[in-house]
Amino acid sequence: MMDTSAGVLIVDDYKTMLRIVRNLLKQIDFHNVEEASDGSEALDKLRAGNFGLVISDWNMAPMTGLQLLQEVRADTRLKSTPFIMITAESKTENVIAAKQAGVSNYIVKPFNAETLQSKIEKVLHG
Repeated sequence: MMDTSAGVLIVDDYKTMLRIVRNLLKQIDFHNVEEASDGSEALDKLRAGNFGLVISDWNMAPMTGLQLLQEVRADTRLKSTPFIMITAESKTENVIAAKQAGVSNYIVKPFNAETLQSKIEKVLHG
């Protein structure tokens, strides 16, 4: 069984995407969900709170999802936080860059609740 009580932070500068991901999370029983609309807001929330998972979009400004991931991995308190990246295109160099930065898993858009659930399960349970 997946521990769905863990706080999840979703990060995207596109409101519609935040709503979509939140709804998908709700479908798979994650209700403890917070949102950030950019990388620096996400970092503030992560440093102040206690999250068991970050789901971030790749393509954001001014701080990209990759830069956010690098910041999280560089922070001693946050570095082991599971981090799932959402990307619109699965370019090999993006995938490699994310892997090198320590991404836990990534999801290519568009995706559904089942995909999200299986990725989260992989990340939270190895």
